[in-house]
This record gives sequence, structure tokens and C-alpha cells, in this order.
Amino acid sequence: MTITLEIPQELEQQLSGEAETNNLPLSEYILQILFTRQVVNNSPKTGAELVNYWQKEGLINSRPYIKDSQEYATKIRYKAEHRQHL
Repeated sequence: MTITLEIPQELEQQLSGEAETNNLPLSEYILQILFTRQVVNNSPKTGAELVNYWQKEGLINSRPYIKDSQEYATKIRYKAEHRQHL
């Protein structure tokens, strides 16, 4: 579907700048914004809804190499605390 829309020049410049920052064509960036509004308007209200959302988006178990998340987090924290500063 094609929609023609007149928007204020200031808004066009703002959106064009954001699209350029994200290395996207303006039309694709605007589509991305429109799709994201669904998430914002229907954001999870409970922990269970959040987990369901994460499952639907494929985020849960997306890193099968992590067997124990607590142990993995501890290792990351240790590395961060003991890294060499230049």
C-alpha cells in the first residue's frame, strides 16, 4: 500500500536525520517507527506477559551455549571488574 502524507518540514528533517543515523532509507525508518508503536501501545503489564513476549520474539533460549545463566553472569561481572585499563 502506498500512502502520501504531508508532514511539516521540521519533522521531515528530524526523521531524515534519524534515518541517516540508523543507515536506513527514510521510508524504511518510518515503517520501523510504525511497527514499534505496536510494542509501545501493547507493552507487557506483568512478568508472565513479558516472558510470553520474549518467547514470541525468540529471545528466550537464544543463546544455547549458556547452560547456567547465573554462572555466566558471574563470569562476565568478574571479567569486567578485572579488565586492564589503558
